[in-house]
Amino acid sequence: MRIRNKAVSVGKICLLVILLLVGLTVLGCLGIKTSPEGSSGGTIADGTIFLCPALKQAAGFGCTAPVVEGKLVAVDISDGSRLWETPLEASTPTGGGFGCASSATPVAIYGNPAVVGELVYVGGYNGRVYALNSSSGALRWEYPRGASSLEPIVSGVVVALDRLYFGCSDGKVYALDIETGDKQWEFSTGGKIWATPAIDGETLYIGSFDKKLYAIDAITGEEKWEFETEGAIASIPLVYNNTVYIGSFDRYFYAVDAATGSLKWEFLADKWFWTRAIACNNTIYAGCFDGRVYILDAESGDEVVDAIDLGSPIYSWPVLVEGKIIVATEEGEIYAIDTANNQAALLADLDETIYAPLCASDGIIYIYSLGRNLYALNAASGARLWSQAIE
Repeated sequence: MRIRNKAVSVGKICLLVILLLVGLTVLGCLGIKTSPEGSSGGTIADGTIFLCPALKQAAGFGCTAPVVEGKLVAVDISDGSRLWETPLEASTPTGGGFGCASSATPVAIYGNPAVVGELVYVGGYNGRVYALNSSSGALRWEYPRGASSLEPIVSGVVVALDRLYFGCSDGKVYALDIETGDKQWEFSTGGKIWATPAIDGETLYIGSFDKKLYAIDAITGEEKWEFETEGAIASIPLVYNNTVYIGSFDRYFYAVDAATGSLKWEFLADKWFWTRAIACNNTIYAGCFDGRVYILDAESGDEVVDAIDLGSPIYSWPVLVEGKIIVATEEGEIYAIDTANNQAALLADLDETIYAPLCASDGIIYIYSLGRNLYALNAASGARLWSQAIE
């Protein structure tokens, strides 16, 4: 492990992430970008992959930009054919002269959908959560009801214990009833929440921009413990062998006792952590913005082997498929790390920017690019089975 260096410019790191991933602008009707742009990774259930495409940019000058639409799309995983799509909301710039206004806010979706039974759930950057029928896309309920909305939701939604959990930019964690959307409880942190929660048993773990990792009773919403780092946390926790593993914008990767919140070990990288780690055979695989995958002993935090340098930042969540860790770089290269010998091999080069989390089913990995293309690749050979434009 490396010696701690406290001189980390967390503020600059957070600003870079905000500018890079959220895509907000103050340029209004100049037509450069008039809305947040986002895309989720896919979630697979019953032979269908559910995802929310990146929003189309509004174009043109003045107030003549076309409608910008956010939607949930259901795709058949066998061939990429579209089963249905449901627009969540649209925005049409209106007005005249030198001023303009927007009648609504488009729904950028950054977090993965959750699918349970006949419902699929998503949280939107417009501050609303939607529950839709997984077969048709028909709306079952949304939260909050009426005209009110929360602050932007960047977090993915997680379903467990008959509740839906998510974090919000207002600094709160929310628990809703999955059938009705009624709020069960809320828990306040000291900063924005972009991280997706993780549930283990009856405990929810989540990080906040207040630099803390929280353990919360998933039934009551009461705090169990908190662990403080030196940087904001935006990655999803990994819970493995009674330990919570989490990366922070302070460049450290932490192992924390799941029951007490006490530090077990910490590991320093060259840049910060955004993606989720994966555990296999008592080994932790953690991708980093420095383009490396760190391979750490789960108990001690020592490097099992030297980090694998993939040459490009890692935003996307990796997946474990048949003993191989599949990792996508920002530049679109797809690698397979064999957990038997920790050797990496290039599977494919999509030559597209990859931010969205990967997902996998039956030996096939599914990758959604910032160019709005969905790919299905054989995890063993890297062969492209199909690709479809999803926009």
